[in-house]
Amino acid sequence: MILVAKRMHNISEYFFSEKMKEIYNLNKKGINVINLGIGNPDLLPPNEVIQKMKNASELYYANTYQSYIGIEKLRQTISVWYKNNYQVDLDPNKEILPLMGSKEGIMHISMAYLEKGNKVLIPNPGYPVYSSISKLVGSEIIYYHLHEKENWIPNIKNMEKQDLTNVKIMWINYPHMPTGTIATFDQLTEIVRFAKRNNILLVHDNPYSFILNNQPPLSIFNIPESKDISLELNSLSKSYNMAGWRIGMLIGNQEFLNNILKVKSQMDSGMYYPIQIGAIEAMNQHNSWFDKLNIEYSKRKKIIWKICDRLSLKYRKESSGIFVWAKIKNGEYNDIKWSENILQKYHIFITPGSLFGNNGKGYVRLSMCSSIPTLKMAKNRISSS
Repeated sequence: MILVAKRMHNISEYFFSEKMKEIYNLNKKGINVINLGIGNPDLLPPNEVIQKMKNASELYYANTYQSYIGIEKLRQTISVWYKNNYQVDLDPNKEILPLMGSKEGIMHISMAYLEKGNKVLIPNPGYPVYSSISKLVGSEIIYYHLHEKENWIPNIKNMEKQDLTNVKIMWINYPHMPTGTIATFDQLTEIVRFAKRNNILLVHDNPYSFILNNQPPLSIFNIPESKDISLELNSLSKSYNMAGWRIGMLIGNQEFLNNILKVKSQMDSGMYYPIQIGAIEAMNQHNSWFDKLNIEYSKRKKIIWKICDRLSLKYRKESSGIFVWAKIKNGEYNDIKWSENILQKYHIFITPGSLFGNNGKGYVRLSMCSSIPTLKMAKNRISSS
């Protein structure tokens, strides 16, 4: 018998991977399941992006191996994009590492800086991949608690009381997934100073800056003290509807990126050239692109609020990103059973909040990544039952 590696006993198949198989099988049986669980943009990227990629695919060198650090023009464009959108100056030759999606970056950072005996600070609720990858590399997880009464922002005073010995990395994510909370400049400053005091590598996962955000988008590098202690992940997946293209980036000082590149260069052979050309075109789009995108998401969000009302869910209207985070009312606390009941009763899948940590118990997350007719169909299913 071939035994699986011991590290595999600490993780299971990704929740959405399993759930998508279940939904696929239901659809094969003729049950039309409306999926409001996944943050998978259904809208097209800018048309110019698709055309540029198509044209680039016909070049004779398009199908060759590419540089591990991306083509120079891509890094230069990321630098300009950060300057225009975040007012952050970056050296394209030292402080930018293109990635095949930010999930790849989470693994690379963890492999470069974590080992058995290290500890990791992970938000609860938060993106489940922070936890699963930390388990894979054998590090101990310390969950820091986020609560609705504190607007899902870390309580730094409480965190200082913990034993932070051997804490190596702290993951943060604002605008926050799953709750949609936006952190202020002062709140990010407090987190950066906490990381510096305790010699912790702070990694800010920042893919939702431009979606339904009424505030100027913030980078962790807007905080003056951050560059020697922080990294930032960013992505074009949500901002330009390019999730399947797998285009992300890691921003940070040269020493950090060089260490991470040692890992990355063992795991891929560079990003497909036409995709890099498409990414350049996306970031060169006028910011009216975001205005158009947010008009569509605003319309969708209002329908989701109506769905929440019909399901007796409590929600905040002041949130960013592509999700609505809602609390189950009527005293029902088991969000997993609630989600299963909605799936069976209305053939609508809504993500249970406890997937993101035990502080998500009693909450659910609804995605805006469905068309307006589909969302209206979901709303009508509930009202007609």
